[in-house]
Amino acid sequence: MKRARKFLVCMLGYLAIAICGNIVTANEANALSEAAKVELYISSLYNRIDFTNFERLSFQVFNNAMKGFINLRNAGKLNNEKQVISICDFNQPSVLSRLWIIDLSLGKILFNTFVAHGQGTGEDCAVTFSNRENSHQSSLGFYVTTEVYKGDHGTSLRMQGMDQGFNDAAFKRDIVVHGADYVSEKYIAENQRLGRSWGCPAVPVKLAEAIINIIKEGTCLFIYYPDSKYLSSAYWLNKKTSLTPDPQLLSDMTPLQMNMPRYRTIEYSSNGKVDSVKKVLVN
Repeated sequence: MKRARKFLVCMLGYLAIAICGNIVTANEANALSEAAKVELYISSLYNRIDFTNFERLSFQVFNNAMKGFINLRNAGKLNNEKQVISICDFNQPSVLSRLWIIDLSLGKILFNTFVAHGQGTGEDCAVTFSNRENSHQSSLGFYVTTEVYKGDHGTSLRMQGMDQGFNDAAFKRDIVVHGADYVSEKYIAENQRLGRSWGCPAVPVKLAEAIINIIKEGTCLFIYYPDSKYLSSAYWLNKKTSLTPDPQLLSDMTPLQMNMPRYRTIEYSSNGKVDSVKKVLVN
C-alpha cells in the first residue's frame, strides 16, 4: 500500500511538472507568434511604400520607427484618425532629403525633404545629441505633435517628447517644427551643408505650412540616430509590441509582397516526444 501511495504521489508530481511545462511552452509559442506578427506587419507596410521618386528610407530605421509608433498607438498617445508617421534619419548627412512623412494607410510618401539638426549636434552630419536646455542640440526619440502657433519662424508646431531622459524636455526647450530659409538647396549650394537650428527639426519654408497641417494634432515624429544608449534603453522602442494597428493588412499580404520572408522551425516537445512544430518569422 505504501509503495502504491508513493508511486501515485510521484506520478501526480510528474504530471504537474509536465502540465506546467506545457503551459510555459504554450505561452512561449504565443509570444513568438505575436512577435512574428509584428515583424510581418512592419515588413508588409515597408514593402507597400513606393520609393521610386524619393530617397529610400532604410528598413532598419523604418522598423524602429514603427515599433515605437505601434507602442504609442496602443498606449492611446496618438490620434487614431491620422495614420501618419514622420521619420528623420539623422544618420544621413544634411544635404540629403532625410525626412520622410508617410501615410501608412495608403503606403504613400507625402513628403521627402530636407530637415535641419541643431547647431550643437554637428556640421553636415549629426554627431551628438542632448536633452538639456541651451545645448542647441537635437534630441533623439519619439515625439507626439500638439498645437500650432505663430512664432518667430511663422507657422510652427509644438511637440511633446515621449522618451524620458532623451527628449522629454523638448516642450520646455521649445523644440518645434518650423520653416527656415537655411533649409534649402540654395543654402546647400553656398555652404555644402544645410543651416542648423537651435535643436528644432526645421524644414523648408515653402513646405512648412503644408507639412505642419498634415502632421499636427497627435501624430508621431521619430528622430533616429544609431546611438547605442538610446537604442538599448529607450522605453517606447524597446517595449514589447503586443498589437498591430491594422491586423487586416496581414491577411492581405502574399509571400511575393513580403519579399519572401525567412522562417525558422521550432519544435515543442513533452515527455521526450514532439508535440508540435511551428514556423516563426525571423529578421
